[in-house]
Amino acid sequence: MGNGYGLALRRIINFKSDSVVTRLRSDVKMVSKDQAIGLIILIICVVVMIGYPVALYVWPGLGELARNAAFLLVAIPVSLAIILIFAIGAWIGWTMATTPPPKPINEIESELSENETKTTTKSSDSTKRKQE
Repeated sequence: MGNGYGLALRRIINFKSDSVVTRLRSDVKMVSKDQAIGLIILIICVVVMIGYPVALYVWPGLGELARNAAFLLVAIPVSLAIILIFAIGAWIGWTMATTPPPKPINEIESELSENETKTTTKSSDSTKRKQE
């Protein structure tokens, strides 16, 4: 980054407190860190939404190297999507395999009735103590 870009970036993002201060003009109010991150995500998504179709449909007319690039523009996201889907499936399987089974309902009901009995016994004991 050149000096002009660094200065502009420091003016846009200010890390003095817990929040990121974004000022595009002097009359724009300060935003929180979450809002600044949301703005960055929005800008990146809009750039990709515009750039991806342009790269996919305009480049192939520019020659052989561009046709190979267009193939990669399709192959890479599809491969990443498949890997992501199977990674989520593996995570679900791992979670199911390592999580202990829940207690049977009979055990839960017996624990609840024991707790109710203890609670009523304690409250009746405290009532008797107050009366004495």
